[in-house]
Amino acid sequence: MTSIEERMERMSIGKRIRMERIIDRKSKRSVIVPMDHGVTLGPVRGLEDMRKAVNAVAEGGANAVLLHKGIVFAGHRGYGKDIGLILHISASTNLGPDPLNKVLVASVEEGIKLGADAISIHVNVGAENEPEMLQALGAVAMECEEWGMPLLAMMYPRGPKVKSEHDAEMVKHAARVGAELGADVIKTNYTGDPDSFKEVVRSCPVPVIIAGGPKANTDEEVLQMVEGAIEAGASGVSIGRNIFQHDDPTKMTQAISKIVHEGFSAKEALEILKK
Repeated sequence: MTSIEERMERMSIGKRIRMERIIDRKSKRSVIVPMDHGVTLGPVRGLEDMRKAVNAVAEGGANAVLLHKGIVFAGHRGYGKDIGLILHISASTNLGPDPLNKVLVASVEEGIKLGADAISIHVNVGAENEPEMLQALGAVAMECEEWGMPLLAMMYPRGPKVKSEHDAEMVKHAARVGAELGADVIKTNYTGDPDSFKEVVRSCPVPVIIAGGPKANTDEEVLQMVEGAIEAGASGVSIGRNIFQHDDPTKMTQAISKIVHEGFSAKEALEILKK
């Protein structure tokens, strides 16, 4: 099990400085809110007004948001509370012939120019174009190392041979691939329970955070997932739709942050939403 703090000790000065922008100083964990869905799915509910969406989660205590470059150009840091920025450089749409085929649409240097604190790349392990995505991951990891830029790799088991994206063996493999090819932090699927997710964390030599997945049926379901992941040793969460599509994104961010940073139980965090 490798914590973000342990990983930072082995980073270059540039990477350490930037990582400090996207993690909590005390807990050494991170609450990230990805808002890159506009490319894949279009302007989904909750992301019609990006300034409002970013500001809502910043007020709730999120450590960072994850955005595509065009939204950064729109000025995400020009209003409201300051918040860390992770630039996502992979893309595909669900209208394309193969939505699993992620291609690079931005660069590490663009991230530097935009003031990004980290770079994010997406790889679908098991997809038909896996070789090209792995090649891109390796190249981007080298660029990030050269420029002192932290790299978050979204590593998902998805493809013809993958029966379940949440199977522990599949998730372990996907996470390990990201670490082997140079990522500093891995984002991947939660496997459904703390015991199985501990296996993912133990077998990955860099910090692991969980994805939020599709919109859940209940708030309690989301909070229990977060509690289980932290219990298993996760270094944080990267939750999008279950935050920005919530009736009160600020409160939902606060509730999740209490679990991640202060060790609240799901039951205790749920009380925040009831106030």
